[in-house]
Amino acid sequence: MRRQVHSKEVKAAALQRLTDRGVTIEDIAEVVYLMQAPYHVGLKMESCIESVHAVLEKREIQHAVLVGTELDILAEKGLLTEPLQSIVESDEGLFGCDETLALGSVFGYGSIAVTTFGHLDKQKVGIIKKLDTKRGSGIHTFLDDLVASIASSASSRMAHRLRDEEEAERDKKLSAASDEDQQAG
Repeated sequence: MRRQVHSKEVKAAALQRLTDRGVTIEDIAEVVYLMQAPYHVGLKMESCIESVHAVLEKREIQHAVLVGTELDILAEKGLLTEPLQSIVESDEGLFGCDETLALGSVFGYGSIAVTTFGHLDKQKVGIIKKLDTKRGSGIHTFLDDLVASIASSASSRMAHRLRDEEEAERDKKLSAASDEDQQAG
């Protein structure tokens, strides 16, 4: 009988894998902060951290982290067959599977997440730049894109929540003004 893996085990494994590969929640939250600070006056790092945690609750993200980092680790150990070993090891520009895996988990957070992912993939902001296999040490062909995916999703989540908060505040003010008008009239 095949074992059904509990979601808590999957989440713990994904978080541990990020940690083992040198990525903290705070590292990802810093990227989120950089993406959202221009649009969110008074943004606090705690909000960015909370958003990253919320995104990491999604199984699709957890699965992507486990699959992608596993391929990076196997490549570091030279355990992939050729020509895949060389392609992953060199983070070949035309490979695209790393971006495809990461991009798949962004779609649930809308077009803002998709465009932010594209920006982060090209600009290599924060920890993403450190992880870029072409510039740094180790093999992080998948991990840099996965971190961009998590940061993009968390950033989009925050943008949508900010809009919801602004609308709720505006509705509250309109309701208060209406109540005042009715009392005065």
